[in-house]
Amino acid sequence: MRVKKTIALAKLRELKGRVRIVKGGSSAGKTICILSILIDYALKNSGEVISVVAGTVPALRRGSYKDFIQILKGLNRYKENQHNKSIMRYTFNNGSYIEFFSTDDSSKLRGARRDVLFVNESNTISGFDAYQEMAIRTNKHIWLDYNPAALFWVDTQLVGQLDTDFITLTYRDNDALPQSIVDELLKARKKAETSTYWKNWCRVYLDGLIGNIEGACIPDWKEIDTVPQEARLLGHGLDFGYSVDPSTIISLYKWNDAYIYDEVLYKKGMLNRDISRFLEASDIKELIVADSAEPKSIAELQGYGHNIHGVTKGRDSVVYGINLMNQNEIYVSSRSKNLKRELGGYIWSTDKEGNKTQKPSGLHPDCIDAARYILTDTLENPNKGQYFIY
Repeated sequence: MRVKKTIALAKLRELKGRVRIVKGGSSAGKTICILSILIDYALKNSGEVISVVAGTVPALRRGSYKDFIQILKGLNRYKENQHNKSIMRYTFNNGSYIEFFSTDDSSKLRGARRDVLFVNESNTISGFDAYQEMAIRTNKHIWLDYNPAALFWVDTQLVGQLDTDFITLTYRDNDALPQSIVDELLKARKKAETSTYWKNWCRVYLDGLIGNIEGACIPDWKEIDTVPQEARLLGHGLDFGYSVDPSTIISLYKWNDAYIYDEVLYKKGMLNRDISRFLEASDIKELIVADSAEPKSIAELQGYGHNIHGVTKGRDSVVYGINLMNQNEIYVSSRSKNLKRELGGYIWSTDKEGNKTQKPSGLHPDCIDAARYILTDTLENPNKGQYFIY
Protein backbone atom coordinates (compact mmCIF):
# COMPACT_ATOMS: atom_id res chain seq x y z
CA MET A 1 0.00 0.00 0.00
CA ARG A 2 1.45 3.33 -1.07
CA VAL A 3 0.24 6.25 1.03
CA LYS A 4 -0.54 9.39 -0.95
CA LYS A 5 -0.88 12.94 0.31
CA THR A 6 -4.60 13.59 0.30
CA ILE A 7 -6.90 16.39 1.41
CA ALA A 8 -7.88 14.17 4.36
CA LEU A 9 -4.26 13.72 5.44
CA ALA A 10 -3.61 17.45 5.28
CA LYS A 11 -6.72 18.21 7.36
CA LEU A 12 -5.77 15.66 10.01
CA ARG A 13 -2.24 17.03 10.34
CA GLU A 14 -3.76 20.39 11.32
CA LEU A 15 -5.46 18.92 14.43
CA LYS A 16 -3.62 19.95 17.61
CA GLY A 17 -5.95 19.14 20.54
CA ARG A 18 -5.18 16.41 23.04
CA VAL A 19 -8.27 14.53 21.80
CA ARG A 20 -8.71 14.35 18.01
CA ILE A 21 -12.05 13.01 16.85
CA VAL A 22 -12.45 11.97 13.22
CA LYS A 23 -15.98 11.19 12.07
CA GLY A 24 -16.35 10.07 8.50
CA GLY A 25 -18.00 8.08 5.78
CA SER A 26 -16.84 5.14 3.71
CA SER A 27 -13.55 5.44 1.78
CA ALA A 28 -12.65 8.75 3.43
CA GLY A 29 -9.26 7.30 4.34
CA LYS A 30 -9.62 8.00 8.08
CA THR A 31 -7.75 4.97 9.40
CA ILE A 32 -5.01 4.97 6.74
CA CYS A 33 -4.27 8.64 7.34
CA ILE A 34 -4.19 8.34 11.13
CA LEU A 35 -1.91 5.29 10.97
CA SER A 36 0.41 7.17 8.58
CA ILE A 37 0.59 10.08 11.03
CA LEU A 38 1.36 7.67 13.89
CA ILE A 39 4.14 5.96 11.92
CA ASP A 40 5.68 9.34 11.11
CA TYR A 41 5.40 10.34 14.77
CA ALA A 42 7.07 7.10 15.93
CA LEU A 43 9.96 7.57 13.49
CA LYS A 44 10.60 11.17 14.59
CA ASN A 45 10.30 10.62 18.37
CA SER A 46 12.42 8.12 20.29
CA GLY A 47 11.06 5.78 22.94
CA GLU A 48 7.38 6.53 22.34
CA VAL A 49 4.64 4.01 23.16
CA ILE A 50 1.66 4.11 20.79
CA SER A 51 -1.44 1.94 21.28
CA VAL A 52 -3.96 1.17 18.54
CA VAL A 53 -7.16 -0.29 19.95
CA ALA A 54 -10.33 -1.86 18.54
CA GLY A 55 -13.28 -3.74 20.00
CA THR A 56 -12.02 -7.26 19.20
CA VAL A 57 -8.85 -8.96 17.97
CA PRO A 58 -10.53 -10.15 14.72
CA ALA A 59 -11.55 -6.53 14.02
CA LEU A 60 -7.92 -5.47 14.52
CA ARG A 61 -6.47 -8.19 12.30
CA ARG A 62 -8.77 -7.45 9.36
CA GLY A 63 -8.59 -3.67 9.87
CA SER A 64 -6.00 -1.33 11.38
CA TYR A 65 -3.33 -3.97 12.10
CA LYS A 66 -3.42 -5.23 8.51
CA ASP A 67 -3.41 -1.66 7.16
CA PHE A 68 -0.45 -0.75 9.38
CA ILE A 69 1.75 -3.54 8.03
CA GLN A 70 0.79 -2.72 4.44
CA ILE A 71 1.64 0.95 4.96
CA LEU A 72 5.08 0.06 6.38
CA LYS A 73 5.78 -2.20 3.43
CA GLY A 74 4.60 0.47 1.02
CA LEU A 75 7.09 2.88 2.61
CA ASN A 76 9.86 0.21 2.38
CA ARG A 77 10.30 0.47 6.15
CA TYR A 78 9.04 -2.94 7.22
CA LYS A 79 11.61 -5.21 8.91
CA GLU A 80 10.61 -8.72 9.89
CA ASN A 81 12.92 -8.85 12.92
CA GLN A 82 11.25 -5.76 14.42
CA HIS A 83 7.77 -7.24 14.22
CA ASN A 84 6.55 -9.32 17.19
CA LYS A 85 3.53 -10.99 15.62
CA SER A 86 2.49 -12.93 18.72
CA ILE A 87 1.71 -9.76 20.69
CA MET A 88 1.01 -7.55 17.62
CA ARG A 89 3.79 -5.05 18.31
CA TYR A 90 6.19 -3.34 15.91
CA THR A 91 9.35 -1.70 17.32
CA PHE A 92 11.27 0.96 15.38
CA ASN A 93 15.05 1.50 15.42
CA ASN A 94 14.74 4.42 17.86
CA GLY A 95 12.92 2.33 20.48
CA SER A 96 9.43 3.65 19.76
CA TYR A 97 6.81 0.97 19.19
CA ILE A 98 3.22 0.64 18.04
CA GLU A 99 1.13 -2.04 19.74
CA PHE A 100 -2.32 -3.37 18.90
CA PHE A 101 -4.84 -4.78 21.37
CA SER A 102 -8.60 -5.12 21.88
CA THR A 103 -10.86 -3.76 24.60
CA ASP A 104 -12.32 -7.22 25.27
CA ASP A 105 -9.06 -7.84 27.19
CA SER A 106 -9.83 -5.82 30.34
CA SER A 107 -6.29 -6.22 31.69
CA LYS A 108 -4.99 -4.18 28.76
CA LEU A 109 -7.34 -1.31 29.59
CA ARG A 110 -5.84 -0.98 33.06
CA GLY A 111 -2.30 -1.85 31.98
CA ALA A 112 0.81 0.21 31.41
CA ARG A 113 0.78 3.84 30.34
CA ARG A 114 1.33 5.04 26.80
CA ASP A 115 2.17 8.26 24.99
CA VAL A 116 -0.38 8.13 22.16
CA LEU A 117 -3.71 6.28 21.82
CA PHE A 118 -5.72 5.54 18.67
CA VAL A 119 -9.22 4.11 19.23
CA ASN A 120 -10.15 2.70 15.84
CA GLU A 121 -13.85 2.27 14.99
CA SER A 122 -14.65 3.71 18.40
CA ASN A 123 -18.39 3.10 17.97
CA THR A 124 -17.64 -0.61 18.39
CA ILE A 125 -16.01 -0.06 21.81
CA SER A 126 -18.27 -1.14 24.67
CA GLY A 127 -18.65 2.30 26.22
CA PHE A 128 -17.20 5.50 27.63
CA ASP A 129 -15.88 3.73 30.74
CA ALA A 130 -13.58 1.55 28.61
CA TYR A 131 -12.32 4.64 26.81
CA GLN A 132 -11.78 6.47 30.09
CA GLU A 133 -9.63 3.64 31.45
CA MET A 134 -7.31 4.09 28.46
CA ALA A 135 -7.47 7.89 28.34
CA ILE A 136 -6.28 8.37 31.92
CA ARG A 137 -3.23 6.23 31.06
CA THR A 138 -2.35 8.21 27.92
CA ASN A 139 0.27 10.95 28.41
CA LYS A 140 -0.05 12.90 25.17
CA HIS A 141 -2.72 12.83 22.48
CA ILE A 142 -5.64 10.57 21.57
CA TRP A 143 -7.15 9.80 18.17
CA LEU A 144 -10.65 8.37 17.67
CA ASP A 145 -12.36 7.54 14.38
CA TYR A 146 -15.80 6.13 13.53
CA ASN A 147 -18.62 5.85 11.02
CA PRO A 148 -21.62 7.79 12.39
CA ALA A 149 -24.22 5.04 12.06
CA ALA A 150 -25.93 6.24 15.26
CA LEU A 151 -25.35 8.62 18.16
CA PHE A 152 -23.01 7.13 20.81
CA TRP A 153 -20.64 8.06 23.64
CA VAL A 154 -18.11 10.00 21.54
CA ASP A 155 -20.89 12.35 20.42
CA THR A 156 -22.40 12.72 23.88
CA GLN A 157 -19.28 12.70 26.08
CA LEU A 158 -16.36 14.08 24.05
CA VAL A 159 -17.44 16.28 21.14
CA GLY A 160 -17.38 19.93 22.19
CA GLN A 161 -15.14 19.42 25.24
CA LEU A 162 -12.08 21.58 25.93
CA ASP A 163 -8.83 20.61 24.17
CA THR A 164 -10.81 18.42 21.74
CA ASP A 165 -10.65 18.74 17.95
CA PHE A 166 -13.47 17.38 15.82
CA ILE A 167 -13.58 16.89 12.06
CA THR A 168 -15.85 15.17 9.54
CA LEU A 169 -14.31 13.55 6.47
CA THR A 170 -15.98 12.02 3.42
CA TYR A 171 -14.88 10.29 0.24
CA ARG A 172 -14.49 13.79 -1.27
CA ASP A 173 -11.50 14.35 1.04
CA ASN A 174 -9.78 11.25 -0.32
CA ASP A 175 -8.61 12.60 -3.68
CA ALA A 176 -6.47 9.50 -4.16
CA LEU A 177 -9.58 7.33 -4.36
CA PRO A 178 -9.88 5.54 -7.73
CA GLN A 179 -12.74 6.83 -9.88
CA SER A 180 -14.13 3.28 -10.09
CA ILE A 181 -14.75 3.28 -6.32
CA VAL A 182 -16.23 6.79 -6.44
CA ASP A 183 -18.63 5.63 -9.16
CA GLU A 184 -19.59 2.61 -7.10
CA LEU A 185 -20.28 4.78 -4.05
CA LEU A 186 -22.39 7.21 -6.06
CA LYS A 187 -24.69 4.42 -7.24
CA ALA A 188 -26.24 4.66 -3.79
CA ARG A 189 -27.39 8.22 -4.55
CA LYS A 190 -29.71 6.90 -7.24
CA LYS A 191 -31.06 4.17 -4.96
CA ALA A 192 -31.67 6.77 -2.24
CA GLU A 193 -34.26 8.51 -4.46
CA THR A 194 -36.74 5.69 -3.81
CA SER A 195 -35.39 3.91 -0.72
CA THR A 196 -35.29 5.12 2.89
CA TYR A 197 -32.62 2.51 3.61
CA TRP A 198 -30.29 3.87 0.92
CA LYS A 199 -31.13 7.45 1.87
CA ASN A 200 -29.88 6.71 5.39
CA TRP A 201 -26.88 4.80 3.99
CA CYS A 202 -25.85 7.83 1.95
CA ARG A 203 -26.30 10.05 4.98
CA VAL A 204 -23.83 7.93 7.00
CA TYR A 205 -21.36 6.51 4.49
CA LEU A 206 -21.27 9.23 1.84
CA ASP A 207 -21.93 12.42 3.81
CA GLY A 208 -20.50 11.42 7.20
CA LEU A 209 -23.63 12.48 9.09
CA ILE A 210 -25.31 10.81 12.08
CA GLY A 211 -27.56 8.07 10.77
CA ASN A 212 -31.23 7.47 11.34
CA ILE A 213 -32.32 3.94 12.26
CA GLU A 214 -35.31 3.53 9.99
CA GLY A 215 -38.12 1.48 11.45
CA ALA A 216 -36.44 0.72 14.78
CA CYS A 217 -38.78 -1.20 17.11
CA ILE A 218 -37.34 0.56 20.17
CA PRO A 219 -35.89 3.85 18.89
CA ASP A 220 -35.71 6.18 21.90
CA TRP A 221 -33.48 4.44 24.44
CA LYS A 222 -30.48 6.34 25.81
CA GLU A 223 -27.05 5.19 26.96
CA ILE A 224 -25.85 5.79 30.53
CA ASP A 225 -22.25 5.23 31.68
CA THR A 226 -23.03 3.33 34.87
CA VAL A 227 -26.07 2.53 36.99
CA PRO A 228 -26.43 5.38 39.55
CA GLN A 229 -26.11 4.37 43.19
CA GLU A 230 -29.58 5.71 43.95
CA ALA A 231 -31.20 3.47 41.31
CA ARG A 232 -33.29 0.65 42.79
CA LEU A 233 -32.78 -2.93 41.54
CA LEU A 234 -36.14 -4.49 40.62
CA GLY A 235 -35.08 -7.88 39.30
CA HIS A 236 -33.59 -9.73 36.36
CA GLY A 237 -34.78 -11.13 33.04
CA LEU A 238 -33.39 -14.48 31.86
CA ASP A 239 -33.49 -15.91 28.35
CA PHE A 240 -32.22 -19.49 28.07
CA GLY A 241 -29.80 -20.59 25.37
CA TYR A 242 -27.12 -23.16 24.75
CA SER A 243 -25.33 -23.98 21.49
CA VAL A 244 -26.85 -21.53 18.98
CA ASP A 245 -28.24 -18.77 21.19
CA PRO A 246 -26.56 -17.49 24.37
CA SER A 247 -28.02 -17.51 27.85
CA THR A 248 -28.65 -13.88 28.76
CA ILE A 249 -29.46 -12.05 31.99
CA ILE A 250 -30.56 -8.41 31.96
CA SER A 251 -31.01 -6.54 35.25
CA LEU A 252 -33.73 -3.89 35.57
CA TYR A 253 -33.41 -0.80 37.78
CA LYS A 254 -35.90 1.97 38.61
CA TRP A 255 -34.30 5.42 38.51
CA ASN A 256 -36.69 8.27 39.28
CA ASP A 257 -39.38 7.83 36.61
CA ALA A 258 -37.11 5.93 34.24
CA TYR A 259 -35.83 2.35 33.92
CA ILE A 260 -32.24 1.23 33.40
CA TYR A 261 -31.17 -2.06 31.80
CA ASP A 262 -27.79 -3.58 32.67
CA GLU A 263 -26.44 -6.65 30.85
CA VAL A 264 -24.82 -9.07 33.30
CA LEU A 265 -24.63 -12.33 31.31
CA TYR A 266 -24.28 -13.20 27.62
CA LYS A 267 -22.72 -16.60 27.06
CA LYS A 268 -23.25 -19.75 25.00
CA GLY A 269 -22.85 -23.34 26.17
CA MET A 270 -24.24 -22.86 29.69
CA LEU A 271 -26.10 -25.69 31.38
CA ASN A 272 -28.64 -24.84 34.07
CA ARG A 273 -26.06 -25.82 36.69
CA ASP A 274 -23.67 -23.27 35.13
CA ILE A 275 -26.35 -20.58 35.26
CA SER A 276 -26.96 -21.41 38.92
CA ARG A 277 -23.26 -21.10 39.73
CA PHE A 278 -23.15 -17.77 37.93
CA LEU A 279 -26.12 -16.50 39.96
CA GLU A 280 -24.45 -17.61 43.19
CA ALA A 281 -21.08 -16.11 42.28
CA SER A 282 -22.76 -12.83 41.28
CA ASP A 283 -24.83 -12.80 44.49
CA ILE A 284 -28.06 -12.48 42.49
CA LYS A 285 -30.86 -13.12 44.97
CA GLU A 286 -33.61 -10.89 43.58
CA LEU A 287 -36.52 -12.07 41.46
CA ILE A 288 -35.64 -13.62 38.10
CA VAL A 289 -38.28 -13.68 35.36
CA ALA A 290 -37.47 -16.26 32.69
CA ASP A 291 -38.78 -17.55 29.38
CA SER A 292 -41.89 -19.55 30.29
CA ALA A 293 -41.30 -21.82 27.29
CA GLU A 294 -38.58 -23.50 29.43
CA PRO A 295 -40.55 -24.87 32.44
CA LYS A 296 -38.06 -27.69 33.03
CA SER A 297 -35.14 -25.27 33.24
CA ILE A 298 -37.09 -22.96 35.53
CA ALA A 299 -37.96 -25.87 37.84
CA GLU A 300 -34.32 -26.96 37.93
CA LEU A 301 -33.14 -23.48 38.93
CA GLN A 302 -35.88 -23.33 41.56
CA GLY A 303 -34.52 -26.62 42.87
CA TYR A 304 -31.11 -24.97 43.24
CA GLY A 305 -32.77 -22.40 45.49
CA HIS A 306 -33.17 -19.43 43.12
CA ASN A 307 -36.09 -16.99 43.17
CA ILE A 308 -37.29 -17.56 39.62
CA HIS A 309 -40.57 -17.95 37.76
CA GLY A 310 -41.75 -17.91 34.16
CA VAL A 311 -43.13 -14.77 32.59
CA THR A 312 -46.92 -14.49 32.21
CA LYS A 313 -48.34 -16.01 29.02
CA GLY A 314 -50.75 -14.42 26.57
CA ARG A 315 -51.27 -13.40 22.94
CA ASP A 316 -49.24 -10.86 20.89
CA SER A 317 -46.80 -10.42 23.73
CA VAL A 318 -43.74 -9.56 21.63
CA VAL A 319 -45.45 -6.43 20.33
CA TYR A 320 -46.96 -5.80 23.76
CA GLY A 321 -43.52 -5.97 25.41
CA ILE A 322 -42.03 -3.67 22.77
CA ASN A 323 -44.83 -1.17 23.39
CA LEU A 324 -44.18 -1.27 27.14
CA MET A 325 -40.52 -0.43 26.54
CA ASN A 326 -41.48 2.42 24.19
CA GLN A 327 -44.01 3.83 26.67
CA ASN A 328 -41.33 4.31 29.34
CA GLU A 329 -38.08 6.22 29.55
CA ILE A 330 -35.38 3.58 29.00
CA TYR A 331 -31.63 3.76 29.62
CA VAL A 332 -29.02 1.10 28.79
CA SER A 333 -25.69 0.88 30.63
CA SER A 334 -22.56 1.41 28.56
CA ARG A 335 -21.24 -2.09 29.29
CA SER A 336 -24.38 -3.71 27.82
CA LYS A 337 -22.75 -4.10 24.41
CA ASN A 338 -24.88 -7.00 23.19
CA LEU A 339 -28.15 -5.37 24.23
CA LYS A 340 -27.11 -2.14 22.49
CA ARG A 341 -26.16 -4.09 19.35
CA GLU A 342 -29.54 -5.84 19.30
CA LEU A 343 -31.46 -2.59 19.83
CA GLY A 344 -29.59 -1.05 16.91
CA GLY A 345 -30.68 -3.82 14.55
CA TYR A 346 -34.16 -4.61 15.87
CA ILE A 347 -36.52 -3.20 13.24
CA TRP A 348 -40.05 -3.77 12.00
CA SER A 349 -40.26 -6.03 8.97
CA THR A 350 -41.94 -4.79 5.80
CA ASP A 351 -44.28 -6.42 3.30
CA LYS A 352 -43.76 -6.58 -0.47
CA GLU A 353 -45.04 -3.02 -0.86
CA GLY A 354 -42.60 -1.71 1.73
CA ASN A 355 -45.21 -1.18 4.44
CA LYS A 356 -44.16 -1.89 8.03
CA THR A 357 -45.76 -4.91 9.69
CA GLN A 358 -46.31 -5.65 13.37
CA LYS A 359 -43.52 -8.22 13.31
CA PRO A 360 -39.87 -7.54 14.20
CA SER A 361 -37.18 -8.76 11.82
CA GLY A 362 -33.52 -9.66 12.15
CA LEU A 363 -31.57 -12.08 14.32
CA HIS A 364 -33.15 -13.48 17.48
CA PRO A 365 -32.99 -10.69 20.11
CA ASP A 366 -31.87 -12.68 23.15
CA CYS A 367 -31.05 -9.65 25.31
CA ILE A 368 -34.19 -7.77 24.28
CA ASP A 369 -36.29 -10.83 25.15
CA ALA A 370 -34.78 -10.96 28.64
CA ALA A 371 -35.30 -7.21 29.01
CA ARG A 372 -38.99 -7.34 28.15
CA TYR A 373 -39.60 -10.39 30.36
CA ILE A 374 -38.60 -8.50 33.51
CA LEU A 375 -40.25 -5.22 32.48
CA THR A 376 -43.54 -6.94 31.55
CA ASP A 377 -43.60 -8.80 34.87
CA THR A 378 -42.64 -5.71 36.89
CA LEU A 379 -45.04 -3.10 35.55
CA GLU A 380 -48.62 -3.03 36.73
CA ASN A 381 -50.55 -4.51 33.85
CA PRO A 382 -54.35 -4.60 33.73
CA ASN A 383 -54.10 -7.30 31.08
CA LYS A 384 -51.73 -9.49 33.09
CA GLY A 385 -52.38 -13.13 32.36
CA GLN A 386 -53.69 -12.45 28.83
CA TYR A 387 -50.40 -12.01 27.00
CA PHE A 388 -48.05 -14.76 25.95
CA ILE A 389 -44.30 -14.11 25.90
CA TYR A 390 -42.54 -16.33 23.40
